[in-house]
Amino acid sequence: MLRVAVDAMGGDYAPAEIVKGVISAVNKMEELEVLLVGSHDAINKCMGTEVQSPRIKIIHTQEVIRDDEDPGLAIRSKKNSSMITAMHLVRNGEADAVISAGNTGALMGGGLLFLERISGIKRPALLTVIPALEGKGTVLLDVGANMDAKPDHLLQYGLMGQIYAREMLGIENPRVALLNIGSEENKGNAQVKSAYQLFKNRITNFVGNVEAKEILQNATDVLVCDGFAGNVLLKTIEGLSRDIFAYLRREMNSSFKTRIAAAMLKPVFRKVRSTLDESEHGGGLLIGVKGACFKCHGSSREKAITQAILRQVYPFISKNTNRKIEEALKQDT
Repeated sequence: MLRVAVDAMGGDYAPAEIVKGVISAVNKMEELEVLLVGSHDAINKCMGTEVQSPRIKIIHTQEVIRDDEDPGLAIRSKKNSSMITAMHLVRNGEADAVISAGNTGALMGGGLLFLERISGIKRPALLTVIPALEGKGTVLLDVGANMDAKPDHLLQYGLMGQIYAREMLGIENPRVALLNIGSEENKGNAQVKSAYQLFKNRITNFVGNVEAKEILQNATDVLVCDGFAGNVLLKTIEGLSRDIFAYLRREMNSSFKTRIAAAMLKPVFRKVRSTLDESEHGGGLLIGVKGACFKCHGSSREKAITQAILRQVYPFISKNTNRKIEEALKQDT
């Protein structure tokens, strides 16, 4: 039985959409129990009735960490908040994973502070999957846990990302690459050049450097970078995808002819949108800590929460991914 602690109060649409997503996940998976952390009254009020499922338990707490709060100050001053309480449930062994759509900095800071690192891991990383027009997507890390990373940190990111791609995406021998400004070995800053040599000597199926323009072309299965570059890349992809579809929708409705054309092309647009839909992956995993700490997008609704539980957290825990990471690190040293 998988037990997941969910911060019911984090996110733009909390607690209503969070609770709906949890109920949907529980209804679809018999091996799932959820500890909903937050205001008992708010959780029940948003549903209009009491939550009746025996596999959903409400852990009452009144404090909430808001999105506009300073992360460091919040995790120290709001120790009874829904987010921190959910983390302590994992730390104390009462839950296998924590999920939140709340303050990203607080979740990352709290995850590093309250959840122990896997043995051998120097710096946990925030991982996400970038949808691809072909293939199963690209595992990208780090996307924001550490703004600066040393070459040996990047090496561990590559090892963790490769295991994640194999276990979660079903890729037998995942390709690993470094994000760089060119494909040549001598390109990039000192950090990436040093990392290149480590990757070449210690990571199987290392395919070298990959430029950002190649990501959607299935150039690699795992793409490694520091948190600054990764976060900029991720936000650029998300913003571009959103704005392109908004532009196409506006232009397709601009005249009678374009509306006719849009109707004919609707199946194509639906397929592309489904491929690039961020709610299919739901957010990012703080990989390298015990248990699982998953950050959903702040704008997550029911579907994204359900997918995060069923497609991200459940397989990650059930496949003992952390144990496999620990074993890989022992073999690498």
